[in-house]
Amino acid sequence: MSNLSAIAIDDEPRALEVIQMHAAKVPFLELKATFTDAFEAIPYLQKNKIDLLFLDIKMPDISGIEFINILQKVPMVVFTTAYSEYAVKGFELDAVDYLLKPFSLARFTKACNKVLELSQINKENTPDFIFLKTGYEEEKVFFDDILYIEAEGNYMSFVLKNKKLLTRQNISETLNILPPQQFVRIHRSYIVAVSKIQKMTRQSVWINNYEISVGASYEDKLLEIREKLRV
Repeated sequence: MSNLSAIAIDDEPRALEVIQMHAAKVPFLELKATFTDAFEAIPYLQKNKIDLLFLDIKMPDISGIEFINILQKVPMVVFTTAYSEYAVKGFELDAVDYLLKPFSLARFTKACNKVLELSQINKENTPDFIFLKTGYEEEKVFFDDILYIEAEGNYMSFVLKNKKLLTRQNISETLNILPPQQFVRIHRSYIVAVSKIQKMTRQSVWINNYEISVGASYEDKLLEIREKLRV
């Protein structure tokens, strides 16, 4: 069973403590971080792959619904609130579930199970390729053929096993079309295929004998890779 990575956003510290206590008892759930300020969560979401967001709806500076609308890439969402009138609006935004405070461990676990089932369905339906626009053509590229990807101005250079492809898009757009369990950003200009890493140090990784520097702000990502590959 795959673990779900999650964060929680709520302006009430006590509400976050309840989520932390419940999450610690759900074996497949990893609560990575909690935030009382929704805006502080945005950089975290931009840099980290998160499966699930526990999100309060009524917060002082921005509502949970407004917060969802400003995100470029939205993980699966479970809304948490003390106000039942928000339930319909929450489900209109395709929230997986809605937890009415105060919620029990049993109700919390039920919501997590729904997220897990949905994530497994999504993985089963995920294709193993993408189409990249190169000039006037679109070329089929299998994820397994990608070694690493480098930002070059307004373009991204996809370095494959036997060639390079240049496509006009930025690094955020590129991350959105790649399976996050297979690719990771380790520098402001580089995304690498985890399975293609030959060796690594604290400052660099090597793919096809090509050394790629690890950006200082992405060192945590390298630690995650080490944990996944450690035997």
